[in-house]
Amino acid sequence: MFFHKKELIAKSVNVKDPNPRFAQLLLEQFGGATGELSAALQYWVQSFHVEDAGIKDMLQDIAVEEFSHLEMIGKLIEVHTKNVDQTDAFKSTLFAVRGVGPHFLDSQGSAWNANYLNEGGDVVRDLRANIAAEAGARQTYESLIKLAPDQETKDTLVHLLTREISHTKMFMEALNSLGKLTDPFFGDIQPDETVDLYYNLSSDGDQDKRGPWNSDENFHYIANPVAEKE
Repeated sequence: MFFHKKELIAKSVNVKDPNPRFAQLLLEQFGGATGELSAALQYWVQSFHVEDAGIKDMLQDIAVEEFSHLEMIGKLIEVHTKNVDQTDAFKSTLFAVRGVGPHFLDSQGSAWNANYLNEGGDVVRDLRANIAAEAGARQTYESLIKLAPDQETKDTLVHLLTREISHTKMFMEALNSLGKLTDPFFGDIQPDETVDLYYNLSSDGDQDKRGPWNSDENFHYIANPVAEKE
């Protein structure tokens, strides 16, 4: 059961200078791949795959919060397009054809689709996908904040970016509770004998770089894969 309360989950949405061109950019977080609708549906559907009651509850809580963030983005788009339909800025955006307010489109006018969702029925896989999803959303918010036309809009977007960071921390702690935050293995199929090999396949002498991803005790570094194969 869902219950909608007629107030925003966090900050009120105030806009000093409505800007329909910026509203079109905001559509990226409404109907885009990294948007709030994608996150809300992804986490909600994932919750049905999870047997751990605590992680199931977390996924559902975050999913509902993402729906609330979708409402905030929708309100921002509404305010940025309201009462500006006679301006040249409005006529140069897709709102001139589609009408004011949010639509299930990204900033380029492409329709939202379920291919944006990343869920696979395994809690470890899904939580890792969620960390990546939050990173994508955070990057989009970073770009939008830099382009925001007024401080009020920027403040709202900073809050939404902040909550993406909060969700990332929650997903990381959930993985940690399963002992899988840094463990790359999950599932029932054991890897073969090549699991610890690192192949130096972009070799250029002194330009080859080493790091913990190919030099600690967990890896066997193959400096010249071609020679070793021969």
